[in-house]
Amino acid sequence: MKNFTSAQKEQLNKITERTEELYSPYACKSAQAIRKEGYSDYTRPPFAVDADKIIHCPVFNRGSDKTQVFSFYKNDDITRRSSHIQLVSRIARTIGRALRLNLDLIEAIAIGHDVGHTPFGHKGEWYLSELYNKHTGRYFNHNVHGVRVLHTIFNSKLTVQTLDGILCHCGEKVNGEYRPAEPKSFDEFEKLVERCYTDREEIGKLHPSTMEGCVVRLSDMVAYLGKDRQDALYRLKIPLELHDFGIGSSNRDIIKNVVEDLVANSMDKPYLSLSPDVYDALKLTKDENYEKIYQSKQATAQYEDGVKPMFSRLYERFLDELDRGDKTSLIYLNYLNDGIISKNYKELYGDKKTDLILNDVVCDFIASMTDDYFLEAYRYLYPDDSLNKKVKFVGYFDKPCD
Repeated sequence: MKNFTSAQKEQLNKITERTEELYSPYACKSAQAIRKEGYSDYTRPPFAVDADKIIHCPVFNRGSDKTQVFSFYKNDDITRRSSHIQLVSRIARTIGRALRLNLDLIEAIAIGHDVGHTPFGHKGEWYLSELYNKHTGRYFNHNVHGVRVLHTIFNSKLTVQTLDGILCHCGEKVNGEYRPAEPKSFDEFEKLVERCYTDREEIGKLHPSTMEGCVVRLSDMVAYLGKDRQDALYRLKIPLELHDFGIGSSNRDIIKNVVEDLVANSMDKPYLSLSPDVYDALKLTKDENYEKIYQSKQATAQYEDGVKPMFSRLYERFLDELDRGDKTSLIYLNYLNDGIISKNYKELYGDKKTDLILNDVVCDFIASMTDDYFLEAYRYLYPDDSLNKKVKFVGYFDKPCD
């Protein structure tokens, strides 16, 4: 196969350089990309390489069957993790373009930000963390696990800027300003990841080290606030009274008003900024969502009595079977026997078999599951168990709120 000539390589490099001449002085440029292992690609800038690597990671497409808020409704119009990722990417790219930031880095962080999510959204994340902590004293968080999936298990050789954006993406708290933290070396980054496992408070201290990471962090929140309202009101027809606090109450208006305000207040600044009015409105909108949507019976029913004990029983079973080396276990048949995963774990652990390694692998397996696979696995292993009857779905032709 013909390789590029030196002149062609130089020409392609100049194309990237000319494009980035238009960037803001606060954008992260290709020359700043830090990759643990060298990777040369003359047709794609380094952060575009990251985006492609994430899309081709074997677990990426499982987001199409991981739910966001409403897990027990057979409704093709309800937002799934995969569509949320695309929404975040589009919103973040709109902001990034207006602020002259690196769109390749924004896209890489956005499409990778939820790769580490469990089945059943944040409920599943909390249940898995409780079990993991009980056995190891460590904490499971989906953003940290996303780094583990891409950086450790599949060794995707991503840049530290992309991995940092994924680690620091969680936008559960509304801020008036989003200021990038100091850039991190790989050594500093890996130490930070380890602290997130051992210190419960560390997650709340995370800040992205690039403007692009800050954009994705805010876009994550903007993407779900209005969409969750849309799902609740128009897809499930939940009778709710939701308010307009100054940024609109619909998905379209929330996105438009917050994005325009953010861009207007952040141009030519080394940080993102919202006006006080929009900051207050965004916070009130989020608080109302939590009170009326995320705490509603439609969003919370069946988790504590059904899904939570299923998590516990599967976790303990897989941990025991892995410890005994039971090759008939689903953790072998449907996970560890995969050629790529088996090779990666072999390179990572060799023949070591510590309690921490066993728990890490069980977490890896359960977190990789889609909602449907999780429930099918439980029914397959415990066909006559009463918990199966506690998890019921609202069908396509049922009345949504009955």
